[in-house]
Amino acid sequence: MTQTTEAAVPAAHTEKQSTSRIHRAWFVAAVAFVTIIGAAAFRSLPGLLIDPLHEDFGWSRGTIGAAVSVNLALYGLTAPFAAALMDRFGIRRVVAVALTVIAVGSGLTVWMTAAWQLMLYWGLLVGLGSGSMALAFAATVTNRWFTARRGLVTGLLTAASASGQLIFLPLLSWMVERHDWRPAAITVALAALAVVPFVWLLLRDHPADVGLRPYGAQEFVPKPEPVPGAARRAIAVLLKAARTGPFWLLAGTFAICGASTNGLIQTHFVPAAHDHGMPVTAAASLLAVIGVFDVVGTVASGWFTDRFEPRRLLAVYYALRGISLLFLPMLLAPSVHPPMLFFIVFYGLDWVATVPPTVALCREQYGDDSAIVFGWVLASHQVGAALIAVLGGVIRDVFGTYDMVWYASGALCAAAALMALVIRRRPAPAPVLAVS
Repeated sequence: MTQTTEAAVPAAHTEKQSTSRIHRAWFVAAVAFVTIIGAAAFRSLPGLLIDPLHEDFGWSRGTIGAAVSVNLALYGLTAPFAAALMDRFGIRRVVAVALTVIAVGSGLTVWMTAAWQLMLYWGLLVGLGSGSMALAFAATVTNRWFTARRGLVTGLLTAASASGQLIFLPLLSWMVERHDWRPAAITVALAALAVVPFVWLLLRDHPADVGLRPYGAQEFVPKPEPVPGAARRAIAVLLKAARTGPFWLLAGTFAICGASTNGLIQTHFVPAAHDHGMPVTAAASLLAVIGVFDVVGTVASGWFTDRFEPRRLLAVYYALRGISLLFLPMLLAPSVHPPMLFFIVFYGLDWVATVPPTVALCREQYGDDSAIVFGWVLASHQVGAALIAVLGGVIRDVFGTYDMVWYASGALCAAAALMALVIRRRPAPAPVLAVS
């Protein structure tokens, strides 16, 4: 009797799934997409704050860059613990709390009067909240809800951050230039809070919660039991992965990825363009255009990752990015001209195209632990971004130009291309032979 009941459960779920014309996984992915867009407001603001905070408080660009670097580092270092917390408490609870923390941190910056408060509010609180909304969130949703089309979904969710940048950058830059940086900070806080109801009401932790198989799965997958000791598990996974060579190669390449995107372009492109006489709104609009092509490039990268060798894709992406950065110092000018537009399009297509193949390699190498491993790889991404965020500001203060930073980042991207090529394949598991 017990066997009959257990066998009927997968059949019932299969019947339920077959009656739905669109799998629920796509609705969950859509909610995650909107959530990441709403949270992307805080990713758009740091580069717009450097000059206004320097003028308002007299803080050096190195000091402001240090606060941004704390934010970027925590964005990455929090990710693996957030992935483990999602296994313990569920996606909805972790993401709703993270968005609330972001709103509180961004809102409090309006009343700050000292640099340490910028470190606390924007660096610590927004960094912790954003880390829980990092790409490990996208990896967790993809791993739980999808068996097929994982590369495509990873690309779509990664592109959500760029879409948010596209939406918020022109608005925030207009606020900063026409009014003040404070209304922009309040807008970020309200955007984060506005997404919380969508997360709580519409997001679901696992397909089993609604009686479905993951998209593309042949069998019903029971919801795993909550995993206690989230911090302990995150550290255990790190220690296990750190004993393997591919982890360090993935972490190294992704650190360079972060240094050449979030740490460099997102943080310092606007002030660097302003140094050459370009209006802030024009420079911010160029970043928004990067966001447009980032969506195209990241979704295409997800599609490529489902079909081609991810190691070779990574090598191509990093090599092209390095070449483009070497040309950037020659393109900065008071006005926007065709060669700069070509750079923006080219760089946008490559912005986070590295994410889908990196997630795929984590999944290939580390299986069920891949979301947490990717969280640690993402931590290296943000550590690299944090280093360049603060070093870029210091170099600008000392030398009066960003040129040295562009050239060094281009050379690092060339090294990342070589590192990607030497990541070894994981041997396929040997077939299990039946014993007669």
